[in-house]
Amino acid sequence: MRRDAGNPGVFARAAAERKPTTTLTREPDQAIPMTNPLLETTGLPAFSRIRPEHVEPAIDVCLADCRAEIERLTREVSVPTWESFVEPLDEIDDRLSRAWSPVGHLNGVLNSDALRAAYNACLPKLSDYGTEVGQNEDLFRGYQAVAAQEHLNPAQRKLLENALRDFHLSGVDLPAEKKARYRAISQELSQLTTKYSENVLDATNAWSTLIEDETQLAGLPESALGLARQNAAQRGQTGWLFTLDLPSYMPVMTYADNRELRFELYQAYGTRASDQGPHAGQWDNGEIMERILALRHELAGLLGFANYAERSLATKMARSPEDVLAFLNDLADRSVTQARKELAELEAFAREQHGVETLEPWDVGYYAEKLRLHRYQISQEELRPYFPISRVLSGLFGVVERLFGVKIREAESFDTYHPDVRFFEIRDGVSGALRGQFYLDPFARQNKRGGAWMDVCTNRMHTSRCDQLPVAYLVCNFTPPVGDKPSLLTHNEVETLFHEFGHGLHHMLTKVDYPGVAGINGVPWDAVELPSQFMENWCWERESLDLFAAHWETGASIPQDLYARMTAAKNFQSAMQMVRQLEFALFDFRLHLEYDPARGGRVYEIIEEVRDRVAVIRPPAFNRFAHAFSHIFAGGYAAGYYSYKWAEVLSADAFSLFEEKGVFDADTGRSFRENILEKGGSEDAMILYVRFRGREPNTDALLRHSGIAA
Repeated sequence: MRRDAGNPGVFARAAAERKPTTTLTREPDQAIPMTNPLLETTGLPAFSRIRPEHVEPAIDVCLADCRAEIERLTREVSVPTWESFVEPLDEIDDRLSRAWSPVGHLNGVLNSDALRAAYNACLPKLSDYGTEVGQNEDLFRGYQAVAAQEHLNPAQRKLLENALRDFHLSGVDLPAEKKARYRAISQELSQLTTKYSENVLDATNAWSTLIEDETQLAGLPESALGLARQNAAQRGQTGWLFTLDLPSYMPVMTYADNRELRFELYQAYGTRASDQGPHAGQWDNGEIMERILALRHELAGLLGFANYAERSLATKMARSPEDVLAFLNDLADRSVTQARKELAELEAFAREQHGVETLEPWDVGYYAEKLRLHRYQISQEELRPYFPISRVLSGLFGVVERLFGVKIREAESFDTYHPDVRFFEIRDGVSGALRGQFYLDPFARQNKRGGAWMDVCTNRMHTSRCDQLPVAYLVCNFTPPVGDKPSLLTHNEVETLFHEFGHGLHHMLTKVDYPGVAGINGVPWDAVELPSQFMENWCWERESLDLFAAHWETGASIPQDLYARMTAAKNFQSAMQMVRQLEFALFDFRLHLEYDPARGGRVYEIIEEVRDRVAVIRPPAFNRFAHAFSHIFAGGYAAGYYSYKWAEVLSADAFSLFEEKGVFDADTGRSFRENILEKGGSEDAMILYVRFRGREPNTDALLRHSGIAA
C-alpha cells in the first residue's frame, strides 16, 4: 500500500483516489513555527500532542502559509531553477504533510467520533488546495522552465516529467468552467471515498455474536477460543465473543464444525455496509459506489479520456486497457480448468468423506482445510506455535540484513499512540549510518481499520535547507497475545508481515533525494507491489525459516517432516486462489472501463458476467462483497487491482534469479537493493527491472511457483 507525494497537485489526486498524502521531516525546519500543535519538534509525529479540536485550525494555518509561499515563488522568482523553485515547493508540501501525517494515520488505527469529524472537516480543504496547485498555470510554467534546463540529473528529469504529466492530469489545460468542475469532483470524491471506508469500519465494528454454549464451538482451535474468551471479557461478558475482525472471523470459517455459525459469520461479513444482512441499510454503500463511479467517469472525460480505466493507466506500466485485459484473460485461460478440477475434488471429498451433497460458499474454507489435512497432514494451526511474533520479527530482520546489508534495531523511547506500537531504525551494515525508521502496529483491535498496509510517514528529502530520512508506518491486524501466550502467527500472517515490510524497504532504503521520485513515490502502481510480493518468497525457504521458525515453548525448529508437508501443500488449490484474484481484477477493470452514464455502474451485473468467465465458486444472491471492496472504492486501486497479478509476475521472475544463484546470494541481493529498492521512481520501472534481471519478465515463473502448468 502506498501514497504518492511530492508532485504538484498531489493532494487533489490523493484525496480523490485514496486519502491525502503524508510526509514529515526528521530534522525540524527552522522556518516552521512550532506553535502549530500538529507539527512535531523531534522530527517524528507528536502523537501525544494531537487533539481533535486542534486539527482544523492547524491545517488552516498550514494551508494559508503554503498559498503565501506559492504566491511569493510565482511572483518573485523570475528565472525558475531547481534550487530556487522546485526545492521550496517540495519543502512547503512537506510542511503541510508533516501536519497531516499523524492525523491521517490515527484516523485509520485509533478512530474516534471526534477525530473522524476533524479529519472529515479538513478533507475538502486539502482537496481544494491540491486541485488549486495542480491547476496553477504560473506553477506549471515554472516547472516547464526548469525542465527545459540542461544541467539536471536523471532523477530530477524524471520528477519534472512526472510533475508536468500530473499538471495535465489535474486539469491545468482546462478552460475555467471545466477547472471548476474538476475541483468540485475532486472534493466530492475525497468525501465519498472516506465515507465509504467509514461505513465499512462501522459495519465491521457493529456486528458480533456471543456464544455461551461451548458445544457450539466444536472444531475451533484453542487459539481462536482463547481470543473469543478474551474478546468477551474485555466487553464485560461471559462466554465466547466472535467479531468480523479477521483473527476472529477466519478461524470460524476454517475450523468451526457448526455450519450455522459459519453461515452466520459469512452472511454478516459478506453483507457489510450494504442493503442486505443483519444491519441491512444502516451503512449502505450502494449509492456511494454509484456516485463514485459516475464522478470518476466524468473526471476522466474532462481530461480527454474515454473512461476512468484509461485515466488510471496514464501513470502505470500497462500501456492500454487491451494490454490489461489480455494479461488477465491469459492468466484465466491458463488457470480456470485447473481451478474447476480443484473444486470438483473438494466437492467429491466433502460428499464422500462427510456426506455433504451441496457445498455452499461458507463450507469451502472448512472442507478445504479438512482436505488439506487429509492430503498433506498439515494445517495452519499446526504451524502456528512455530511463529511467535517476536521470533518472526527477528527472523525477518535477519533475512533483510543478509540480503541487503543493513542492520535493524528497536528504539526504546518514542512518542506513541498505543501500547502495542513499536519503533525501529534501519542502519547501513557497514557505516552504521541511519537509513530509515518505522513504526510497527501489529494487532487487531476495536476502531482500527482492517487489513494490513505500509504508509508513508516521512519521505527522504535533501535540500540546501533540510535533510530528512524516510519513516514508515507498518500496520497489521494479527491475533494479539491471549493470556500468558504470545501472539502466534499463522504462516499466512507471516507472509503478510514479510509483504508489508517489502513495501517498507522500498520506501526506507531509497537513495533518491527528491520526494516525488524517492522510495515508492513515482513508481507505477502496477510495479509497486514487486518488492512486497518478492519478500514473501523467504517465508518458504528452509534456509530462511531456520532463522526464525521455532516453537514458542521448546525452541525447536520446524521438523523436516513438517516442513516437507508444508511445502507440499504450498500450492494447494492455487488455481482456485488465482481465479479468485482474477475475478476481483477483471471486475474492477471492467467496472471502470465500461461505465455508461445512461446505465449506471451495473456493479453486480458486471461481477456476475466476470464470474461466468472465471469463477468456480458462486456466492449467494445476498452477497455484497463490492460494498466493502475498499481497495477500489477507497484505497487507490481503482482500475488498478490487476496490479497485484502484474507485479506478481515481476516478483516471481525476480526471485527465480535467487533460485539460480542462491536465496542469500550477496551479489544478487545487492543488485536488487541498488537497482530496485534504492532507485524508487527515479527511472522507468522496466529499465530498472531489466538492469536487475538482465531481461524482461515472463509469466513462466509465476505459473511454476503457483503450481499451474505453463
